[in-house]
Amino acid sequence: MSKLKIYMIIVGLTGLGLLIFFPGRQLAREHVNERTAVTDHPLLCTSCHIPISKNKLITKIINADYYSPFNLAVDKTNQWIYVVAQDTDELLKVDVENKKVVEKIKVGVHPHSVIIDEVEQKAYVSNEWSDTVSIIDLFTFKIIESINTGNGPAGIMLDKENKHLYVVNSYGSDVSVFDLSTLKEVKRLAAGSNPTGIAISPSGDEMLITGRRANIADFNETLITELTLIHTVGQSAFKLNVESAYLMENAVYAPEGDLAFVSLIRPKNQIPSVQVEGGWMMTHGFGVIERDRQNRITQFLLDEPNAYYPDPFDIEITPDGKRLFVSSSGVDKISVIEVDSIRKILKNSNQKERSLFANSLGLSRKFVSKRIKTGPNPKGITISRDGSELYVAEQLNDAITIIDTEGLSIKNTISLGGPDRITVARQGRRLFNNAGHTFQNQYSCYTCHPDNHEDGLVYNMAGKDMGRNLTNTQSLREIGDTAPFKWNGKNQTVYKQDGMRFSTVLTRTEQFSYDDLDAITAYIMRGIKQPPNLMYNPRGELTASQQRGKILFERKEDNLGNLIPENNRCVTCHPAPLFTDQKLADVSTLADSDDPTLFDTPHLTNVFASPPYLHDGRAKTLEEIWTIYGTDDKHGLVNDMSKTDLNDLINYLKSLRSPEYDLSKTEVQHGSLLISN
Repeated sequence: MSKLKIYMIIVGLTGLGLLIFFPGRQLAREHVNERTAVTDHPLLCTSCHIPISKNKLITKIINADYYSPFNLAVDKTNQWIYVVAQDTDELLKVDVENKKVVEKIKVGVHPHSVIIDEVEQKAYVSNEWSDTVSIIDLFTFKIIESINTGNGPAGIMLDKENKHLYVVNSYGSDVSVFDLSTLKEVKRLAAGSNPTGIAISPSGDEMLITGRRANIADFNETLITELTLIHTVGQSAFKLNVESAYLMENAVYAPEGDLAFVSLIRPKNQIPSVQVEGGWMMTHGFGVIERDRQNRITQFLLDEPNAYYPDPFDIEITPDGKRLFVSSSGVDKISVIEVDSIRKILKNSNQKERSLFANSLGLSRKFVSKRIKTGPNPKGITISRDGSELYVAEQLNDAITIIDTEGLSIKNTISLGGPDRITVARQGRRLFNNAGHTFQNQYSCYTCHPDNHEDGLVYNMAGKDMGRNLTNTQSLREIGDTAPFKWNGKNQTVYKQDGMRFSTVLTRTEQFSYDDLDAITAYIMRGIKQPPNLMYNPRGELTASQQRGKILFERKEDNLGNLIPENNRCVTCHPAPLFTDQKLADVSTLADSDDPTLFDTPHLTNVFASPPYLHDGRAKTLEEIWTIYGTDDKHGLVNDMSKTDLNDLINYLKSLRSPEYDLSKTEVQHGSLLISN
């Protein structure tokens, strides 16, 4: 080839490169600016597109299989720790002395809690996404039985005689009681909304069940969340109302039996969100129930005037009743509480003073003796039988930390052997569950989106007119393909949702770094899954009522034979498989306090699990959407329907589930859903 030809090729390629580079770079810049709502996000395609890719090969390469320990139990000798590995659906057996996992066994899907019996022959593991409890022989470390429970088994507890097993069904909001001699369910008791934790009194005559979601109520009403007390003799239950608090995750009794403690959060959802700059948007603490004073409840804050301790999860007490430990998962801390100080405060305070404790940021200095730093996202904690050690499950660190309860220092940290590298999505999950990016660490994303879902509350989001545009918290489960976001659809991407606008309106701090924004976007877009809809559609087979409802949902004519306008058919705005057309619409649900706007069409998968409904939460049930707030037939035509028709339609809506759980990917055995390979 002549030098001239080579020269011409070089010039041609250079020219082509310049033509591609300059217009291409400009187009790329415009694209990134539009997606992120800023002008200086790095122009690196891989930082955005690779972590959120749906390609199976890419997903396998960039992600890793973490254990994510959630809850744990320890034997009498402090030799073995049994750990629920939530992300791998396993129970791990950890050798404390040698600091390693020695055995592991697959249990059900998304296990929640583990307990061991008094003679340490069996372990019981609740499988929240399988509706089962696995019973494991601790000598052979094999499953010997699997029993069917209610929907979403979480906390579990044996009675004092080891004759009955109590299972808290978090999604069903009830408690199953099993006779262990027959493994049959003998009773089911109603509990508060979304219960998870369970504790047994020292005498064994009572169990305390926590509640996470507040009762559905009008926005201006006082928030009330229910605790449930179960008498083990006769197995009867009654409720205790806790005002202005929710997300009560776990509970524990004092050894004397006169006090019980529950972790809690106090949301200030009725005040404008600008108040975050003055504190008080979210406060975090625990409740004390005085059993010998007619269950009088006093709330205390863990927080301080300039430092908050969000997302209290587990709560444990030493066998001598002197120290209480609370895992504050939003700031990676264990708070140490001197119980005698709490007793003294209660004894020397009148009713008016006790009512003020719930909002006192300065009181914690009188009873919190230390804050112990842990690894990322401490969740379940348990204390050794002799009271010498506290064991902490660091969910996003794949490790168990052991704390000396006397010296209040870390003795050991045991790695569970998970991946050493932190993937982009894992970093995003850490950010999601940590409050470090909010003003004074007041709350994390988890606080309003527990379990990546929603908290069931309506908030007064600060706008140009305070008190206007109330907002019902939306679920974050599997929203990656359902843009735009927010009820008004103003955020076309998660980058906009969690970028500058997020820091301006909600966190009142500097926005995420671009690496962190990439990470949390990757986690929200691809790392959050829906639980299987085992309550209303476990097998993908519709009941007769649901089938009739599906016909109504997809119909083109009303019951009189009149053609329904296309834009007023349910299926037009909510087509499968995501049940959203991702468009804005006017469904005639604006309130007098709303600025004029169209509303983004929400997806409907697992819609049964997200009350209240509508953008401002005014509909307490799915039925109310049409029987009270949709009577003008602009939110789908329903006024020609009979009561039976409407019931069928509602039953169909409750059956809708994630496309992840179609029949080609799942199978059902003995009432539980097992994800196949």
